[in-house]
Amino acid sequence: MITVVIPTIGRRSLRRLLAALGPDVDTIVVDDRPRFCPSLAVPPHVRVLRTGGRGPAAARNAGWRAATTQWVAFLDDDVLPPPWWMDALLTDLSGLDEGVAGSQGRLDVPLPAGRRPTDAERNTAALMRAGWATADMAYRRDALEAVGGFDERFPRAYREDADLALRLLKAGYRLVKGRRVTGHPVRDDGFWTSVRAQRGNADDALMRRLHGPGWRAAVGGAPGRLGRHALTSTLGLAAGALFLVGGGRAAGRVPAVAAGLGWLALTADFAWARVAPGPRTPAEILRMLVTSVVIPPVACAHRLRGELRARR
Repeated sequence: MITVVIPTIGRRSLRRLLAALGPDVDTIVVDDRPRFCPSLAVPPHVRVLRTGGRGPAAARNAGWRAATTQWVAFLDDDVLPPPWWMDALLTDLSGLDEGVAGSQGRLDVPLPAGRRPTDAERNTAALMRAGWATADMAYRRDALEAVGGFDERFPRAYREDADLALRLLKAGYRLVKGRRVTGHPVRDDGFWTSVRAQRGNADDALMRRLHGPGWRAAVGGAPGRLGRHALTSTLGLAAGALFLVGGGRAAGRVPAVAAGLGWLALTADFAWARVAPGPRTPAEILRMLVTSVVIPPVACAHRLRGELRARR
């Protein structure tokens, strides 16, 4: 009745996930690493497909198209379901009528006790409120066929699940939230993880192109900061340009200083918004200060790249 599809880039957490599912679950692992990588070490009951680094949307499409069951449950390779997860999934799916295309699991992000969460931990915890995230999402196979599956123009694990959900809703299907719970541990992806995450702004441009300006509200997303990032970046560029053009003269310094102060105020506001709810350790404060300077122009550059690509 159910096939579990797990796209992976070879994280160590995959082995723990497969052990939690056990040998009785029909499981397909889709290896989306570059083709020259060695084969994954998985239990013998697990089927392995390879997509050669084409992205999670392509990996999930390969997985559900290889399945023959009525339902396909997608799990990310960094989640940890409890031992009773399959029984809970069967309970969630039982009795659903043909008009229901998908059932979303509830994600539990364990946060540290005794201190405030870091910026990275808060970002992961936001998945608990995300709509139709494929970290744990089951779909009818015929519904996936009806809309063509995941859109492979989304190259990252970002927005491709929301896009699929919106297309299914527009096609007249319903999506429901189940009662099963899956753990989603927090990963430490390094100092620059919040900067690398700005690549998702390019996918936001494609979402707007495909679903209109109201797409974010349609999937229950919070308003973004791109407008403020654009203003911050503009003021920073203006301050540098005015100072260079002014050649150090007083007439040139005044507007340059005004633009610079505006950039500083917006950057400080952004940094404090990220520092205030966190543990405020020296390492976390340093990370927030540095990345808050870098994020606005990086976010705008990715959005511009996405807009150009979406128009093409």
